[in-house]
Amino acid sequence: MNAPHPDHPLRLGTRRSPLALAQAEETRNRLCAAHGWPPEAIEVVTVLASGDIVQDRPLAEIGGKALWTKELDAALHERRIDFAVHSMKDVETQRPQAFMIAAILPRADVRDVLVGAGSVAAIPQGARVGTSAPRRAAQMRNLRPDLEIVMFRGNVATRLGKLATGEADVTLLAAAGLERLGQSHVGTPLDAEAWLPAPAQGAIGIECLAARADVVAWLSAIDHAPSHAAIRAERGLLEALGGNCHSPIAVLTRAEGAGLHMRAAIYSSDGAERVEAAATFAATDTTGPAALAAQLLERASDAIRRHFAGPAQ
Repeated sequence: MNAPHPDHPLRLGTRRSPLALAQAEETRNRLCAAHGWPPEAIEVVTVLASGDIVQDRPLAEIGGKALWTKELDAALHERRIDFAVHSMKDVETQRPQAFMIAAILPRADVRDVLVGAGSVAAIPQGARVGTSAPRRAAQMRNLRPDLEIVMFRGNVATRLGKLATGEADVTLLAAAGLERLGQSHVGTPLDAEAWLPAPAQGAIGIECLAARADVVAWLSAIDHAPSHAAIRAERGLLEALGGNCHSPIAVLTRAEGAGLHMRAAIYSSDGAERVEAAATFAATDTTGPAALAAQLLERASDAIRRHFAGPAQ
C-alpha cells in the first residue's frame, strides 16, 4: 500500500457543523500521528447534510437519522471521499452492505449535560425543557411530569442561543460535544447511572467502503477496541429492539473484566412507563444485546412496545 501524498491526499468527508469539523480534525490528527503523515496527507471535504438544513421540525418527522448520513453515503459511493466521520449516535443501525465502520475513536464522556439548572430536581415547577430527542423528553417526563417539553433543534451554538433568548428554560446537551468544542464549562453533567445516555453517545466512528482494503488497514491503527466493542453492543441492542428516531431508549455500557455490563431502559413517549433491565456478556457476544432487548420488550406494555419494531424477521 502506498501512503497518501500531499499531492494526492486521502479525502475525509464530514458535515459542516462546528462539532462535525472538530471531530474530523481529531480523526485527521490521530491518523496522521499513527502513521507519521503530515497533516496535508488528509484533506477534509465538507458536505451539507439534510439534517443541518431543516431544523424547525423533529428529526423523526423529516426522515430520521439518514438525514445525517445520506450525503456522505453518496460521496463514499461515488468515491468523492475515501472515508467519512460520524457521530455514532446519529448513524442508522442498518447500513449499506458496501460500507463498514472501520474505526471507533476512544469514546468520550457519555453523559448528558443539563443547562439552565443545577439538577433535574432544581428545575422550577412547570418550566420548559427544550429538546427534540424522544429519549431525553421521555426521561424528563418520567422524572418531572410537571415540566413542559418544547421542540429544540440545531447545533450547540444554536440551542444555547435559543435558551438565551427564552425559547426554553433549560436544555440538555451531550458532554462529549461540549468537550470537543472547548465548552466543558457549560452546564451541569448528569450522573450517567441515574440518567442513562443515548446509544453510542460520545463515540466518533470512521466509515469507508469495505472493498477499500488500503483505507481499512490505515484506519485500523486508530481503532479503539474497547470503545468499538461497547458501540457494537449498543447498536446491536438498538437493532434488536427495532428502535428508530421515535424510540425512547437509554443505555449505559461499562467494561467488566473481559466483558461488558449493559443497563438499558425503554419508555413510553409520555414518560409515564419505564422498563429497565441489565445483562453482562462477553465483549464479542452478539447474542447478549439481543437477549437483553428481548427481555425489555417482553416486560414492556403496549404503550412502550409501539415505539419498537422488535428484531428484523
